[in-house]
Amino acid sequence: MSMPDNRYLLIVDDDATFTRILGRAMTRRGYQVLTASTVTEALNLCRQHNPRRAVVDLKLESESGLHLLPQLIRINPKLEVLILTGYSSISTAVEAIKLGALNYLCKPASVEDILATFDTDATPETTGISEGPPSVERLEWEHIQRVLAENDGNISATARRLGMHRRTLQRKLQKRPVKQ
Repeated sequence: MSMPDNRYLLIVDDDATFTRILGRAMTRRGYQVLTASTVTEALNLCRQHNPRRAVVDLKLESESGLHLLPQLIRINPKLEVLILTGYSSISTAVEAIKLGALNYLCKPASVEDILATFDTDATPETTGISEGPPSVERLEWEHIQRVLAENDGNISATARRLGMHRRTLQRKLQKRPVKQ
């Protein structure tokens, strides 16, 4: 097993275009980029190269970045993992941090945002808290995400618990989350 190197960065995302663009930007910034589109590929690359940093998409093709996260950390306990997603919710953010993620960012995130997450000397920016309550649509999205996490990503079990048809749930999950 190779020694950890701060310049190794593992990118795990099933979107080939996004992976290529982010990989190219990180290479220009001096990182040796490793890319994977599945959990199996990510685990193999982590074992072979022992990266110090990883950017992991929450929703992989048929797998979850939340399930991958503890496996990567078991292989390399010093691995700094950023969960990056276009399907954000408070419950998945909390779950990711509990499982060992360094941070959780919503797509689209700039390369500078991603790098700032790994910069331990940077002070976190203060984000404003909305004055009003979240919208009903946002609350629904977060509730669905929480129940989905409780059911380990099982769509059918989640639909049963929510009292809705599985196809309806799948349609709701394919939409982007409501901001507020």
